[in-house]
Amino acid sequence: MLTQIIHYFQNDSGQYWQCVWQHVYLSLITLAIALVIALPLGYLGSRVKPVAAFCTAFAQGLRIIPSLALLFLLIPFIGTGMLPAIIALVVLALPPLLINTILGFNEVSPLYKEVGTALGMDLRQLRRQIEIPLALPYILNGVKLALVEIIASATLATYIGAGGLGTLIFTGLGLYDMSYVVIGGVSVALLSLLSMAGFDLLIRRVRQHDKASYSI
Repeated sequence: MLTQIIHYFQNDSGQYWQCVWQHVYLSLITLAIALVIALPLGYLGSRVKPVAAFCTAFAQGLRIIPSLALLFLLIPFIGTGMLPAIIALVVLALPPLLINTILGFNEVSPLYKEVGTALGMDLRQLRRQIEIPLALPYILNGVKLALVEIIASATLATYIGAGGLGTLIFTGLGLYDMSYVVIGGVSVALLSLLSMAGFDLLIRRVRQHDKASYSI
């Protein structure tokens, strides 16, 4: 198998990098759209209890929907290709983003807000200089979880013509050639691990900065 893998990269490296680019592009576009939806809604949920209850119930409901089932449910309405894949992946990315955004803002200690108010900060300054920085580690953790979910689930988007590394996996399964499956599967795993490691490092640095800046 190792010989087959080396032979593939010698002869079809262009195809491989095209699949990687498609996978990364699909994942980043999905994450950006999910963030635009989840961050304002999560912030609102941290302020309004009925919104928080709705977001929590909505997120829990989405978690029970299988990725592949959601992809196929969209086909009769939107067809195949990139658009239904993005919609399905956005839906799958929303739960960790919503839950962690609400949690992050709820975990900001009232003591910091009181100190900021005593210093003459208005609501906008409190939000920008205190609430968002202190909630950021939780939000970033939600982004990390969402991105890993997107990267893994984007593999199934090949079924509806969205491309990506799933193309290699399903090609290998169809041809009974495990070298394709290994290349695609290991690449997806590496993307997930790199995303997790990068966000873990970022979260650690943000928390260290918060401790230095907001120690009372």
